[in-house]
Amino acid sequence: MKHIILTVAICLSVMTCKNTSNQEQTQDKVEETTTSSTPFVWEGANLYFLLTDRFNNGDISNDINFDRTKVPGKLRGFEGGDIKGVTQKVKEGYFTDLGINAIWMTPIVEQIHGATDEGTGLSYGFHGYWTKDWTSIDPNYGTKEDLHELVKEAHAKDIRIVLDAVINHTGPVTQKDPVWPSDWVRTEPQCKYDNYENTITCTLVKNLPDIKTESNEEVELPPQLVEKWKAEGRYDQEVAELDSFFERTGHPRAPRFYIMKWLTDYITEFGIDGYRCDTVKHTEEYVWSEFKKECDYAFTEFKKNNPNKVLDDNDFYLVGEVYNYGISGGKYFDFGDKKVNYYDDMFTQQINFEFKWNAKELQAETLFRKYDQKLKNDLKGYGVLNYLSSHDDGQPFDPDRKKPFETANKLLLSPGASQVYYGDESARSLVIEGTVGDATLRSKMNWDEIATDDARKSILKHWQKLGQFRANHPAVGAGKHQMITAQPYYFYRTYQKGGFRDLVVIGLDVHKGAKSIDVSKMFKDGDNIRDAYSGKKTKVVDGRVVIDSEFDIVLLEKI
Repeated sequence: MKHIILTVAICLSVMTCKNTSNQEQTQDKVEETTTSSTPFVWEGANLYFLLTDRFNNGDISNDINFDRTKVPGKLRGFEGGDIKGVTQKVKEGYFTDLGINAIWMTPIVEQIHGATDEGTGLSYGFHGYWTKDWTSIDPNYGTKEDLHELVKEAHAKDIRIVLDAVINHTGPVTQKDPVWPSDWVRTEPQCKYDNYENTITCTLVKNLPDIKTESNEEVELPPQLVEKWKAEGRYDQEVAELDSFFERTGHPRAPRFYIMKWLTDYITEFGIDGYRCDTVKHTEEYVWSEFKKECDYAFTEFKKNNPNKVLDDNDFYLVGEVYNYGISGGKYFDFGDKKVNYYDDMFTQQINFEFKWNAKELQAETLFRKYDQKLKNDLKGYGVLNYLSSHDDGQPFDPDRKKPFETANKLLLSPGASQVYYGDESARSLVIEGTVGDATLRSKMNWDEIATDDARKSILKHWQKLGQFRANHPAVGAGKHQMITAQPYYFYRTYQKGGFRDLVVIGLDVHKGAKSIDVSKMFKDGDNIRDAYSGKKTKVVDGRVVIDSEFDIVLLEKI
């Protein structure tokens, strides 16, 4: 393994590391203090991102709905994954073993019934971003009962559920899916992306109607929704709920507020913990401030009405997809003619499109120091969600999956929250022959390969060990970074919240075999220590511990 990691962690005291290098040393051993249980913090979350349709098929009876039977392009139709499939893996402990404490799923709302060709082959809305009805769960994904069960089972394992919010557009127009009224959507012009206006007041692509999110004009419900709801026997209920929402908020019955009501219903009814917000920069920024306000209200109401279902005192989580936002921009995204701050009064975090380039170009200390400085200064109080592969990024860090260990090390040890894309942990291929465009990134989860391929089992084990360690120690993602020595490279991260104090010490390029490690600044003689990577236990003697393992990684914990 190219990158070798030494990780020494303890939650009860602040540690230092002694080394023979002439680099700056930490000075004094800090007395142990009483701590509370390990808190969950979004700043250091280990979040798993999956395409609901591609992860796991838990119910084959819902694989075909609405006569979606036309032959699509390769990996452009529904493949059977569903909510029950996610719940199944939660119950099995798959996510817990991986150290995951939040799951982000692609949208589960009802998709257009027809198919369309965007020049990449006939496509159905398997990905969830082609909404037909925000108030319904698409039967291909499951039912309301399925979502209730998922949230319940995930919360039982201290895992949060993040859904995906689309406010910018409806699904494409097909023979089965008529265009929404002109006071709801625009169908032209198509975005040019060369300035602020040409990125917002336009359609993202051809045949993707753009919601008039800027409008404050009151509009009636789209006739296709009225007809649908009446046929389903729930028109009166939906209208009554809308009346109550608009009376409470005082908002005009404008398009964006209808959608906000429909989306926040998933908070009040199911108790979801967050939203990843789609196409943020293609919608006026004040829309997201309004959405945050409604999400916060709904989350507060849920907690008040369901005190036995409250996990912690964290606020509702909102992460924004401002496409091509990078941490170097601090709070601002630059449209060329205008800079916009999408953090204040909007998002908890933003997806960091820059991380994959930083991981390729920067040495570890430069990378970690940069992220620490940005997160503790320009972005203090907020955060970024780092990733190395995703569903719509055609230039992932390692498309051929030749560097799965390096991918894990860089993603899971960097400051900020980490986004594990489904299959990162099992080297699921991102290059699929016969696909066009982003379909190559969206293959089915490679469960069979995990079960039968020893190499993938080894990769998964590595991700599990690092992921669990990250989940157990908020200092890894949310702590303050400080280099100890440059050669060999050691650094530590410290984190404190209330009575909880956490510190980890990490070193790179540690040899295999017997490793005698100076821990005199961290542990006391006689302390019992376990190497979480090899499972071996030892004691501190004369300020040192010896771990003799076949691995080039050790994760030391006081037990």
